[in-house]
Amino acid sequence: MPRRRDVPERIVIPDSKYDNKVVSKFIKAIMKDGKKSVAESILYEAFDIIEKNVKESSIKIFEQALDNVKPILEVKSRRVGGSTYQVPTEIRPARRTALGIRWIISYAHQRNEKSMAGKLAGEILDAANKRGASIKKKEDTHKMAEANKAFAHFRW
Repeated sequence: MPRRRDVPERIVIPDSKYDNKVVSKFIKAIMKDGKKSVAESILYEAFDIIEKNVKESSIKIFEQALDNVKPILEVKSRRVGGSTYQVPTEIRPARRTALGIRWIISYAHQRNEKSMAGKLAGEILDAANKRGASIKKKEDTHKMAEANKAFAHFRW
């Protein structure tokens, strides 16, 4: 993070199928070794699985899941007078989305379904229904911030 000037925000091109920027970011987060077509096929297959199971728009379910997983507060370490305090801070919207995407993908990897598309569909459905590992991660983050509310005056 440069000290002299603000970094310009990168332009995100929406994905081809749903024309959605968040879906495009999600595809890029899934992607490994530059294999974007593989990541796209994984996500689109997961969306097909969601539509079969729920009989509702998969994009709507996906956005609901992401909204449920996005954290509002987190703790940051601050050194004050030789002691390190965990100071609760609000998260800016771009980071909220990035954390939500990251948590859904990482906890999807840890699931027991056979394919990555199945794992991802399961985690998205769980997040949309406010259960699952990614929701637990959000709750733990909020609990940590709540527990350290006494150090909020160290925020600057």
